[in-house]
Amino acid sequence: MEKLDGIMTCRLHRLLTESSRVTVVSHTHPDGDAVGSSTAMCAFLKALGKDARVILPTPVGEHISFISGDILPGIFSVDPNGCSERIAASDLLICLDFNALSRTDDMAQPLRASKAPKVLIDHHLAPAVEEFDLCFSRTEVSSASELLYQILLEMPEIQGDPSRLPALSRDALMAGMTTDTNNFANSVFPSTLVMASGLLAAGVDRDAILSALYNSFSEGRVRLFGHMLKEAMQITPSGVAVMFLTQEVLNRYGVDESDTEGLVNQPLAIDRVKMSILVKEQPDGTVRVSVRSKRGVSANMCARTFFHGGGHEQAAGGKILVPEDVPSAADAGEYAARSAEKFIGGDEQ
Repeated sequence: MEKLDGIMTCRLHRLLTESSRVTVVSHTHPDGDAVGSSTAMCAFLKALGKDARVILPTPVGEHISFISGDILPGIFSVDPNGCSERIAASDLLICLDFNALSRTDDMAQPLRASKAPKVLIDHHLAPAVEEFDLCFSRTEVSSASELLYQILLEMPEIQGDPSRLPALSRDALMAGMTTDTNNFANSVFPSTLVMASGLLAAGVDRDAILSALYNSFSEGRVRLFGHMLKEAMQITPSGVAVMFLTQEVLNRYGVDESDTEGLVNQPLAIDRVKMSILVKEQPDGTVRVSVRSKRGVSANMCARTFFHGGGHEQAAGGKILVPEDVPSAADAGEYAARSAEKFIGGDEQ
């Protein structure tokens, strides 16, 4: 990764030093990277003696909740008034793993209303720089956790030594990076391996993290994956695997949406599959889309072209609008298959 701007890191340190009440926020439907980077930042701030708290728009999935350790995040969808009051009372806001305040859904309103400086630390394309006072945005990193790791190493309290980071920060950073790379299967850069090596040398128990991430699932989740791959997956002639996940199926297996993490990656194990798309019906009738692809096919461009979204080159997301795109949510799976087939067949990648 390109060396960080020393002026920017000095400015960040000054903001941290001058603040007393800092709130760390991340995106809706938080994944491992969102939870990992937010937890790591909060633990670092607490070590500095700050009144620090994490607030997330929606709840954390059970399978990644261990990443937070003893830092229990506030959940905006559960306590909007309390979370809004905390944001309003903060004198610094740290925004992690999203490129625009709109990615926080209903929490965006109190964030925009806040007069506190807003710092962005993110690895997605096209950041809304006008919404932030200080913007660390790098796409050539594996994750927000990796970018935050590099930033924290530049802080005078750390002096480039990962062992000086709080233990929870080290563990959370490793977990966040591991999930966003799908355990080093994608988006891995030389700096990613340097980060992993540094954290391991500093005492992180990666085996324990991997066990918690990948060997602690509910039976319902494993059976759901089997059902989706056997009964709900179709593969188009051009090699696009599409799965449509309904609320009825989630209820049948006794799981929630957080248990679907990683499902979209599974069809990529098939040699003729170039792209995998998971279409998820939401409780409110909206439809979310996750897109993953093999090298040479742009998940980002597909999501931008057909699903009102975007993301990374091989990992992106978006939504299907009802009734603008389809008459009802039940038609979303076929719409996604047709759109992806057009994308692949039309050489639009």
